[in-house]
Amino acid sequence: MDRARGTRAAGTRPAARRANVDDDRPAAANYHANALARGLALLERLAAQGGALTLNDFSAGTGLPKSTLVRLLGVLEEMGYVVRADERPAYRLGHKTLTLSTAYLTGLDLSQVAGGHLAKVAEATGQTANLGVLDGREVLHVCVREPDRPIRFHTMPGTRDAAHCTGLGKMLLARLDPSKVAAYLPPEPFPARTEHTLTTASALAEDLRATAERGHALDDNEGSVGLRCVAVPVEVGGDCVAALSVSGPSAEFDGDRRAGYLDGLRAAAADLAADADVVAALEYLRSSLRSGAPSTREDA
Repeated sequence: MDRARGTRAAGTRPAARRANVDDDRPAAANYHANALARGLALLERLAAQGGALTLNDFSAGTGLPKSTLVRLLGVLEEMGYVVRADERPAYRLGHKTLTLSTAYLTGLDLSQVAGGHLAKVAEATGQTANLGVLDGREVLHVCVREPDRPIRFHTMPGTRDAAHCTGLGKMLLARLDPSKVAAYLPPEPFPARTEHTLTTASALAEDLRATAERGHALDDNEGSVGLRCVAVPVEVGGDCVAALSVSGPSAEFDGDRRAGYLDGLRAAAADLAADADVVAALEYLRSSLRSGAPSTREDA
């Protein structure tokens, strides 16, 4: 017999090893816990697919034998975590996964999960850090952390403020499609909180264009005399899901200090966007908020 037939030809590469789901199992998984890790991996693949997967799909994607997959999927089906969709067989996620996801979302306290990020900003800047989202014509402060100093801007989570005259509000408005901004504004002239408040749609539109171009918003004594605020967007996949700001005494927001504040805000905004709990809580909250304010007779 030709020995060459029994050996791999020189210069050829060995066949690539098929990916195996066990490669990603937790380091702490022992022999018994490995079955749990495998089962969870199957659920993750179904979630990523967004539809049904066949037994062949699972086998190709996990590297597990079909006999093993049948046993794992059988247990998951019996417990309601997957449902057999057809006779190929194919499987989809079951109702128990909705129970888990709902419990996860309702259990998230946005002020708590985002609080650590804002606390670092407040400590580094000496100013009050605020995280906000648009709710109709108002900004809803969903998380606030104040610095440890006697003179500071004071507000609380759950506080609402006008969108047209605040740093958070103008940052969020600037990231909307310009054609949709009017739905988030009161009738003209807008309520003037100070002599610096922008009270017309044209003046605000010019400010929002400048805000969008430079990537941050400025409230320069527009909401309260003696108070300034700078805000940046919190972006996930190109979508502005919230705005992050610092607010404090006007005299402490000169050019150099403001630039330092913005550097810290942008870093914190990136950290917030990378925090899966924060993003999930924001998306859950945003699903319940108003898309602008409905017209009333007084608005007409």
